Amino acid sequence: MVLEASHITKGFDGRTLIDDLSFTLPRNGIVGIVGPNGVGKTTLFKTIVGLEPLDGGDLKIGQTVKLSYVDQNRAGIDPKKTLWEVVSDGLDYIQVGNVEMPSRAYVASFGFKGADQQKPAGVLSGGERNRLNLALTLKQGGNLILLDEPTNDLDVETLSSLENALLEFPGCAVVITHDRWFLDRVATHILAWEGTEENPASWYWFEGNFASYEENKVARLGADAARPHRVTYRKLTRD
Repeated sequence: MVLEASHITKGFDGRTLIDDLSFTLPRNGIVGIVGPNGVGKTTLFKTIVGLEPLDGGDLKIGQTVKLSYVDQNRAGIDPKKTLWEVVSDGLDYIQVGNVEMPSRAYVASFGFKGADQQKPAGVLSGGERNRLNLALTLKQGGNLILLDEPTNDLDVETLSSLENALLEFPGCAVVITHDRWFLDRVATHILAWEGTEENPASWYWFEGNFASYEENKVARLGADAARPHRVTYRKLTRD
């Protein structure tokens, strides 16, 4: 067992975001979490890594599972440090999982070559920040990686490298993204927000990529279900 959620409930700021959600993440699974902004995707990540408590239900993580996650807000990164210093801590050789490798070669593998490695972290573009986030996450060497919007602002070459890295990754990955084409290529499962006026905290677990999920959604809920809807919430209630 890698990760098992059983009837979990989570609210934030007086709103119920996740209500009675259950799923089991299989070994080597790549899960895409999809839904509009503000429906609880990042909050779910934070409950998995223990940064936020659940309001109800149970979340189990396998005994041999090591999580790798870097907050999308990148708290703790010194904006004055160079990109290379942030990743390497100033060391010529770093440990990446179980492998020791030259730090500059590792940083270069994320598209930061030559003088780019000396850029201050505080002046990076959106795409560069996402590549830095990937480098920090994968450096942790976990067998369950959580990536929050990793495809934003990535160039085609870096996006292709990310796809290949996930497909070759020997562990599991959970990825928040709005990029359906990316999910069509890499996802083995989809966890999708399917909130309605009556049940705005509803989520659906599906085995398959995003295109297969959308076909399933239309078959279950009708063609209107594929159209975007305004996000509403119900108030969080506790016993």
